[in-house]
Amino acid sequence: MNNKTFLTTHGIIYSIFALALFFIPAVIWPMYGIELNDKYAYFLSQHTSIFLGGIAAVSLLLREIEPGHIAKKLFQALLISNLLGVLITLYAGAKGLFVGFGWSDPVFFTLLSILSYYQFKKQ
Repeated sequence: MNNKTFLTTHGIIYSIFALALFFIPAVIWPMYGIELNDKYAYFLSQHTSIFLGGIAAVSLLLREIEPGHIAKKLFQALLISNLLGVLITLYAGAKGLFVGFGWSDPVFFTLLSILSYYQFKKQ
């Protein structure tokens, strides 16, 4: 996959989750087995949108990047970010926090990690 296609797809995926966790956290989190039981939990979901939206912005704004050293660093950073997603969501699943649809998150982050790795290696 070329850089533009990968970064556009990556950015759109992160944008969707950022918007969903900001605007409809009470709908999204219960599918993962997480209960939002007060205004603080609701806000923390919205706060998470900052980082998801930031990753989306980086991906979308740099989608024209040419292969080379800087592109390699970008994909390395996205790989690290997605690997952190794998670790944190696996932890949530192992601790019993994520149930049901929540187990899709480690799979999702693993897929993005693999794709990020392949983009990294192509640079």
